[in-house]
Amino acid sequence: MQFALLGPVQVLADGEPVQGMAPRHRAVLAYLLLNAGRVISMEKLIDAMWGYDQPDTARSQIHAAMTALRKKGVDLIETRTGGYVAQPQPGQLDVQVFNDLVGKGEFRQALELWRGDALADVSAAYAPGSRALLDDRRLTALERLMEAELAAGRHLDVLDELAAQVVANPLRERLVGHLVLALHRSGRQADALAAARSYRTALADEQGLDPGHAFTELERAVLADDPSLRPEQPAATPAPAEKPQPRKSFLPYDIPDFAGRTGELDKLVEQSRHPIVTIDGMAGIGKTTLAVRAAHRLAGRYPDGQLFLDLQAGRDLLPAAAALEALLRQLGLTDIPATEAERSALWRAELAQRRIVAVLDNAQDAEHVRPLLPGVSESLLLITSRRRLVGLDGAHALSVEVLPEKDALALFAGVVGERAAAEPEAVTEVLELCGYLPLALRISAARLQHRPRWTVSYLAGRLADERRRLAELSTSERSVAAAFTVSYEQLGEDEQRMFRLLGLAPGRDIEPHAAAALAGVSVFEAEDLLENLLDAHMLLQREPGRYTLHDLLREHARSLAADDDALMRLLVHYLHRSRSAVKQLFPHSVPDRPHMPPVLTPVEPLTGTAEAIGWLDAERANIIATVVHGPNVCISHLAFAMRPYLDRQGHHDDALTLHSIALQRSLALGERAMPPGRALADLAWTYWRRGDYEQAESFAQRVLDTCEDNDERSLALNALGNVAWRRRESAKAEQYLKQSLDLTRIAGDWSREGFVLADLGRLLDQMGRPDEARRHLDLALALHRKEGDQLGEARVLNYLGSALRKQGQTEQAMARHRQAGELYRAMGNSSDEAAACNGLGEAELALGDPQRAIAEHTAALGLAVRNRPEQARAHDGLARAHRRLGQDELAREHGAQALRLYEELGVPEADEVRAFLAGPAGQEA
Repeated sequence: MQFALLGPVQVLADGEPVQGMAPRHRAVLAYLLLNAGRVISMEKLIDAMWGYDQPDTARSQIHAAMTALRKKGVDLIETRTGGYVAQPQPGQLDVQVFNDLVGKGEFRQALELWRGDALADVSAAYAPGSRALLDDRRLTALERLMEAELAAGRHLDVLDELAAQVVANPLRERLVGHLVLALHRSGRQADALAAARSYRTALADEQGLDPGHAFTELERAVLADDPSLRPEQPAATPAPAEKPQPRKSFLPYDIPDFAGRTGELDKLVEQSRHPIVTIDGMAGIGKTTLAVRAAHRLAGRYPDGQLFLDLQAGRDLLPAAAALEALLRQLGLTDIPATEAERSALWRAELAQRRIVAVLDNAQDAEHVRPLLPGVSESLLLITSRRRLVGLDGAHALSVEVLPEKDALALFAGVVGERAAAEPEAVTEVLELCGYLPLALRISAARLQHRPRWTVSYLAGRLADERRRLAELSTSERSVAAAFTVSYEQLGEDEQRMFRLLGLAPGRDIEPHAAAALAGVSVFEAEDLLENLLDAHMLLQREPGRYTLHDLLREHARSLAADDDALMRLLVHYLHRSRSAVKQLFPHSVPDRPHMPPVLTPVEPLTGTAEAIGWLDAERANIIATVVHGPNVCISHLAFAMRPYLDRQGHHDDALTLHSIALQRSLALGERAMPPGRALADLAWTYWRRGDYEQAESFAQRVLDTCEDNDERSLALNALGNVAWRRRESAKAEQYLKQSLDLTRIAGDWSREGFVLADLGRLLDQMGRPDEARRHLDLALALHRKEGDQLGEARVLNYLGSALRKQGQTEQAMARHRQAGELYRAMGNSSDEAAACNGLGEAELALGDPQRAIAEHTAALGLAVRNRPEQARAHDGLARAHRRLGQDELAREHGAQALRLYEELGVPEADEVRAFLAGPAGQEA
């Protein structure tokens, strides 16, 4: 058995990790191993685990840990009079192996034992101090290794490794000194001095100190190009016949705090066998930094030089002829031909004889760099551009995205230092406000670094103000807005206009039909513009056919935009397309209404329920956002159109938002211009569906007090009847529902009549009048089938299932519930499908099969995400099924959940569940 602490704590048996060891048990084992050979008292062990915050059960937890460790086969812990002692054998503990290897001078092998931060998964009180001590030993071994490598003249081989270690440990003076020396010996004196200055500044800012004497002397020697810094040559080595030409490197400084991009770097290294690799991405994404880092890493493969040229895409574009001249001069040529064609030919001829890596930064487009491409060559060109260079045949493309959160944190913390660790939540907020964009993160971190009085929270507060966020993300030398402006100026006029208008759209993303309405152009033209913006990295695409803006680009677009009725066109588009979609799903729920705004842009019809539900699901959040933040036009029509979909899919919060804004709009315009009755009735119904019965009752009563429209009054009375039914106020419920039924019959609305008949039948079944209930339900079913209303049919079948179960006709009940479930599934109505599953669960329990009942109620729970009444019913059914199986702990757990929900709903079922929970364990449900 072996024990590993130099990373996550592991116990290995025959080379495989021992599974199932609790975190506290690993922490106890690790502490004893760190103190191997020493007896650790119980008091010291408890203090190591919990510090000052010791629980009353500390001793019993330690005893339990020892017992658990022995059960896992850990036999190296002995119990002594004074406590416990770990006695690992030689080679069993990686910390001891590491120390032995370091003592022998085998530093590389010792460092290979590390798998990450020591004690990475230990959160005990002792862990931070022990982790820091072990890490100091690791860094000391690393420094000694680097010293040996430099002494052996292998400065080029360790340069990348040194730079990465300095990024992770920027205040480690000896390590920084090794990097400075390695850079100097590699012919990069300016970079060496820059690294030294960076360390001196960081040390002063963080600790208020100056570097030590040895570092200061090294810095002085580098500045003077002191010959003593050159690597020692063996005395017996004869002088070469010819002095080799020094390698030409024009690469910019490889920044020491580079973070992340491991996958991208690996791809670039793998693709280096191809002569041309393009790196594209939005402004500020870190394309140049990545290309420079890759070129430095690959320098050893290209001994004839490393070139760099900024092609200056934009207003100051560097012409191909001038670019070729600069590249040829970097190769050392002085006799440069006059024409672009001759320079291009000479460039290709030179590359055919050399192996160089060249970074061509900031290309405008494919035509811009085409004259710079090699012919047959073993060289590598890394071309960066803000636009996808799709016209470069044979090039390998790498598109760079924003940083993952982990890498963004490493970048920010690498610049800011300990202040980031002190405010983790504020750091997360800053990362989000910067959109994980490297340029924005660097600017934010730099501002914080040079404002010692600022906290990360204060910076986050400044960035949170959308009106000044882009202004905050700037320094005297660079800014996010300026980078975006360069990209914007490279667009055509139509693309610029579309970009500006997209900044106005409040939704999270947009598809071509909506973009066409926004801009007042054809769908084909809109799609072309969106694709061009995507190629220019002014848009992102998370899924095919849908486009979105990076948050910071959205703010930039909004700052440039002037609304030319764009949002009005977008809202009208959403109105007519949502009506088309909802008619596909609920053809009897979207009648024509007077005073509908005309279609402003062509609306392509949706074909089939799958396309309709897909469009509504994709656009729902965008429609709500546009209603909330857009102009006050056609909102009542849009609310009326979206109501059936939002209701049946259980999107009740969105429905409340939409109907509330419609009500506000109606009240603002006045009764004559836009009566508020429909919005009030829809709010009453939505609150009923949501399980907020007091609010439902309040809004329904407002309808009855203020409105005369029969349709609105019928809907309000239906809601009141259903609220009374849930409260088991049967007489009142019957009165409301019969009044609602009379109004629907006066209006001749057979679909609505079927809905009210079904609710009345359900009530009569609850009241113990099964024959009347069955007549009402059968009539409702006939009406819905005559109208072809599958939604109404599914509701009635579900109600019939419950009624039949109560009458002892369980098999027939299950058949009705299954039919209802199939219809709901076909309509994509998961919220109401939960009711069918709950009905099946209750029927299965009545048949004496609690296992199948559990399966159905569990399915209902998964479907009823936005349906609190059915969630409560599912937990209730699960509690009773588990009780039937004698699983009393699970029965109590689900019963408690059902009770909480029923109490929130304020319905009598709460008393029934309370009585169930008070009953003796094992009692039949």
